[in-house]
Amino acid sequence: MVKYLFSAFVGYLIGSLNPAALLSKIKKTDLKEVGTKNLGATNVTLTLGKGLGAAVMAFDIAKAFAAYRFFEFVFPTHAYIGMVSGVFAVVGHIFPFYLGFKGGKGLASFGGLVLAYSPSLFLIMLLTATALIVIVNYSVAMPMYAGIIFPIAVAVREQSVLAFVLALAVSVLLIVKFLPNLTKARNGDDIKIRDYLKKHI
Repeated sequence: MVKYLFSAFVGYLIGSLNPAALLSKIKKTDLKEVGTKNLGATNVTLTLGKGLGAAVMAFDIAKAFAAYRFFEFVFPTHAYIGMVSGVFAVVGHIFPFYLGFKGGKGLASFGGLVLAYSPSLFLIMLLTATALIVIVNYSVAMPMYAGIIFPIAVAVREQSVLAFVLALAVSVLLIVKFLPNLTKARNGDDIKIRDYLKKHI
């Protein structure tokens, strides 16, 4: 139990490392007050540019991936200890203690968790979710879809209550964080994906 708690704590600390917050200070732009008002890759992209947004996304994916794989490597006999750390890395990204528990929404870090768990599942989810958001024309479809599919995939693959509970908990958290975006999409106020692609590609 102690090792699981330790992995959760370290995972949370890794996840709380927020490059968007650092860029906010460097660029003297309060990302909590502009754009989507979140300290994540999407807001960095919209506010500071695609290059910095891509860098932040890569970092946010990598930290959950690293937390997962590190503890899986260090404690190979402890079932799902890597997933514990990866899940808490997502929690740390969303609720960083030194930023008043107000970070990003967690999609990129969630992606890092899925990638560490199963690269093939990550690829399948990424391709199908990308097609889905283009069809429905709103990006909020991606986290909603991911939050539904991931715990189902884990339940089917692992047949483990612990793994399912971990996957379900982090997925519910992701969905809850994106509920305001879902409301905006329903009201037609969210960014339309096809219009964004036509403008920027």
